[in-house]
Amino acid sequence: MGSDKALLPWPPVATGTSSNNDQTLLTASIAALLAFAESVIVVAGANAAQLAPLAARHGAIMVQNPAPERGQFSSLQVGLNELIARGYDAAMITLVDCPPLSSASLQKLCDAFADSPARGKWGAQPENSGRHGHPLLANRALIEAFLTAPTTSNARAVKHHHAQLIDSIPVPDALLTIDVNTPEQYAALAHDETSKL
Repeated sequence: MGSDKALLPWPPVATGTSSNNDQTLLTASIAALLAFAESVIVVAGANAAQLAPLAARHGAIMVQNPAPERGQFSSLQVGLNELIARGYDAAMITLVDCPPLSSASLQKLCDAFADSPARGKWGAQPENSGRHGHPLLANRALIEAFLTAPTTSNARAVKHHHAQLIDSIPVPDALLTIDVNTPEQYAALAHDETSKL
């Protein structure tokens, strides 16, 4: 991306326009999740010093991955270990470069997750047009599956291995399947979103 994705303005802004520095992908995700969770845990790597004040201002707990060079899966495991240490048995897992879902979609996802134990399910994930996105809601069994997987594994492989135990919940959010990985993707997203205003 060339800059920290967590700090990209959200909602996106077109090139040459300014935004409030506190309205970022990170803070949008924190706000969206705090409406449905007791705590939000942000896992940072080398960018911890830049993210810590922003996370604290918006009510999130930040932990640092001591070895971010091990990759994204190691950050997931750091976050889940912190969650368990704080006494929680369920998680809403998302990536910082995934725009947050609408409140209505998050509510639908949470409602389905609340009913999942009765169906013998371990989690729930949003789905739009046949594609899955974030956040993934995971119970303790699915959390343990992530934590006991080899460090060489990844979240996708763990989810695939337990796919029959994860409900897919249809939501209307078209941004569900979008990751912001390049300046070009962000610029296109900014253009699309600002053209709706």
